[in-house]
Amino acid sequence: MEIALFEPRIPQNTGNIARTCAAFNIPLNLIEPLGFKLEDKYLKRAGLDYWPLVTFERYKNFEKFSESNSTKRIISFSKKNGIYLNDFKFNEDDILLFGREDSGLPDHIIEKSNFLISIFMPNKQKETNHKKGVRSLNLSVACGIAIYEANKQLNFKNGN
Repeated sequence: MEIALFEPRIPQNTGNIARTCAAFNIPLNLIEPLGFKLEDKYLKRAGLDYWPLVTFERYKNFEKFSESNSTKRIISFSKKNGIYLNDFKFNEDDILLFGREDSGLPDHIIEKSNFLISIFMPNKQKETNHKKGVRSLNLSVACGIAIYEANKQLNFKNGN
């Protein structure tokens, strides 16, 4: 399994995700343009001293990323009415794709993915103009939830 971040904007989120990838021994793919430099102090601080444990690749754009991973399933995550996470069955070579913090994944990227997944939120905002409810999860939190669920499924399936 791998994680891919489409044009991430906030270095602290990417650092937290990198740390989670290190903990689960999962490669991290960063799809440009990034909203920060890889030397950013907040990115480094959020990843702590775990950066040597993170395997990551950078891609100039989604097309290059997609070409390099054409034999793997790309599983997009969005609040846009996908299959609920707990109803989806992961494969060991899946790539979990997450969008920008400010705008998520654009529809043209979701359309190029194999599946669209949503994480159930009991207090999800129901209407655009409605002030009650939560619009979305923080990117690093959503990534952590997805990584945990996928690993739980795969490790149980493999008898670990």
